Amino acid sequence: MSSRSHLLNDRTAEHYRRSLHDGVERVAAKLAGAGQPFTGVTPAELAPTVSAVDLEQPLGTAREALDELERVYLRDAVYFHHPRYLAHLNCPVVIPAVLGEAVISAVNSSLDTWDQSAGGTLIERRLVEWTAQRIGFGRAADGIFTSGGSQSNLQALLLAREETCRLVRKNSETSPSTPQILPQLRILTSECSHFSIEKSAVLLGLGPEAVIPVACDERRRMRADALAEQLARCESAGQTVMAVVATAGTTDFGSIDPLPDVADLCAAAGVWLHVDAAYGCGLLASRRRRALLTGIERADSVTVDYHKSFFQPVSSSAVLVRDKDTLRHVTYHADYLNPTHSVEKGLPNQVDKSIQTTRRFDALKLWMTLRVMGADAVGELFDEVVDRAADAWKLLDADDRFEVVVTPELSTLVFRYVPAGDPDGAGTDQALTDQANLHARDALFASGEALVAGTVVDGRHHLKFTLLNPETSLADIATVLDLIAGHAGRYLEAHGHAPALSAAQA
Repeated sequence: MSSRSHLLNDRTAEHYRRSLHDGVERVAAKLAGAGQPFTGVTPAELAPTVSAVDLEQPLGTAREALDELERVYLRDAVYFHHPRYLAHLNCPVVIPAVLGEAVISAVNSSLDTWDQSAGGTLIERRLVEWTAQRIGFGRAADGIFTSGGSQSNLQALLLAREETCRLVRKNSETSPSTPQILPQLRILTSECSHFSIEKSAVLLGLGPEAVIPVACDERRRMRADALAEQLARCESAGQTVMAVVATAGTTDFGSIDPLPDVADLCAAAGVWLHVDAAYGCGLLASRRRRALLTGIERADSVTVDYHKSFFQPVSSSAVLVRDKDTLRHVTYHADYLNPTHSVEKGLPNQVDKSIQTTRRFDALKLWMTLRVMGADAVGELFDEVVDRAADAWKLLDADDRFEVVVTPELSTLVFRYVPAGDPDGAGTDQALTDQANLHARDALFASGEALVAGTVVDGRHHLKFTLLNPETSLADIATVLDLIAGHAGRYLEAHGHAPALSAAQA
């Protein structure tokens, strides 16, 4: 075949159709036949297979490439659709979104300017408007799709920084420069918030010390009184709080900060409020739990990750702002791309709102989802996993083999295997119990039977279920708990301690 025969165009449409059909068939077969979420392959085992591929020697046909892909990727991929994948914030995806993904790749629109996307620009703008309405923002709201929550948080804090610097200059007799202002800027956020807040501070020239953690309550939510204390402390120290970041769904606990109380404090202090709802944004589509996000409409900016709780393929995120004028802080003009005369003509160039230039038409996936399923169906799926987490908490709470940290607000459970008859760990070396929990997670991963996550709570190693699959049953969860207890118990036995017993076994 000639080189040109591989280009997607009017003459190769049939070749495109056959190639994608073969690829879809291959993936469908893997999905249908996946008996567990992972094979347990190790880097040492898989790396030689990948390294042996000679990239200088093409195979020639898509079918041969798919055969090879089976060996280097598909066979050992981690399959999030499996009901015993319980690890990170990775969701199974809905079919309309996958259909949208296929269209995106083939047409290959770039959403930076109108003359590269046309209808794609309007679809993205309509979805931003729809999301803003769901949040409760007014008609002055706007936003942009991004690659993920970290980028959304970065852009929101960039806008907050620029707005704060503008206000400092406006209220100062000397009109200090931005470099003069930056050392005094601070960001207040929950001690359980996402690490991207600190990373954003570094990228924005503030340094990690600019992020001040605010104490949480026993439910791992930001304490409003602690936030008030930090706001007052910053003021007395001559520091300027450029943003308060509240979290609607922390990564570890799924906790939702008290948004109305936080909003009151920010309004009184004249401080930008950003709500990181990357995880909890699924509540925007819930008919039963939308009230958990009450107060989010008072934020200045909001992060949403559709590729978490809207069941979208990666990447699909957005940052929304209550006042579209604040997006001017990321507007730059290039003569070859979005010259000023295009603004005069009223052309809707999305690059004017984004920190990216070339950008995929990821909005189409959500568009297809809403047009085929509707928002209520998405909300029902998210409600199912939240319901399952509530039932799983009861299961864990009644099981003497485990201690669970908090009652979940969303779909995350953080827990810890404990030795028999020693729920507080008083009679067992805590470090040994830590190692038993770490071993259980590693052994489960190595078996491929199920995947769970881990985290550290109050200095001790814990395990974590992140439920995002409505197909995960309580029986699946019970089975995984038995597997964890078996691995941890055998580890303790090997180190001279008796394993824990379930209530039924006792």
